[in-house]
Amino acid sequence: MHRFKITELGNEVFWLRDSEREHLVRVLRLKLDDLVVGFDNTGMEYTAVIQKIEDNSVTCRILRSDHPDVEAHTSVYLVAGLSKGEKMEWVIQKGTELGMEGLVPLRTKRSIMHLEGSKAQVRVVRWQKIAAEASKQSHRVQEPKIFEVCDWKDLAEQLPAGTQWLIPYEEELTQRFASALEKMDAKRPIAILIGPEGGFDPSEVAFAQEKLGAKSVSLGPRILRTETAALATLTMVLAHFGDLG
Repeated sequence: MHRFKITELGNEVFWLRDSEREHLVRVLRLKLDDLVVGFDNTGMEYTAVIQKIEDNSVTCRILRSDHPDVEAHTSVYLVAGLSKGEKMEWVIQKGTELGMEGLVPLRTKRSIMHLEGSKAQVRVVRWQKIAAEASKQSHRVQEPKIFEVCDWKDLAEQLPAGTQWLIPYEEELTQRFASALEKMDAKRPIAILIGPEGGFDPSEVAFAQEKLGAKSVSLGPRILRTETAALATLTMVLAHFGDLG
């Protein structure tokens, strides 16, 4: 059954409008009495039958509801230095499939991509759409949030209080990533700071350590590309706390 994000939820029905309606009608060409699945980003999932197709909405009658155990039990955020090309899109898509809670695009000194004002807003809208589509494909019931592009000084305000911060850094020689996870609390959010193509500037690492309480960790002797580091660390955290494998 095809999956849709619910536009409006009633007692016994839900409605699909705008892009969700267009996808159902024009792309998938579903008809009356076809079965669909809807989710509303609260963790609930609804199996329904298409009851009415109108110019501005599709009405679906709910047959049953469920609360599937598909979301990660540990909230893991990626804080990714802005990267060029399709790297951010790749990280958002695959990070969503793996189970990240959200992603914060971060301006850094060595970022090749520079996003400000309306250009940044347009890009965030696109990134959120990618996360939405990946959520459907991976049968998630909550889309990860793609935050506004932010600077270091505003970073702490983006994520929940009590967030635990990790910053993979190629100059870290003693603290291994896997060892650091042994000291983390699975009930508190975890944020992983990932540098852009050129890595973090030493002053940014110092800021993360002093202002955020971030633990500097090593990912081993090989230097990873920014998109590889993001997905590898996300996978390691979720696997460590039992949300993968």
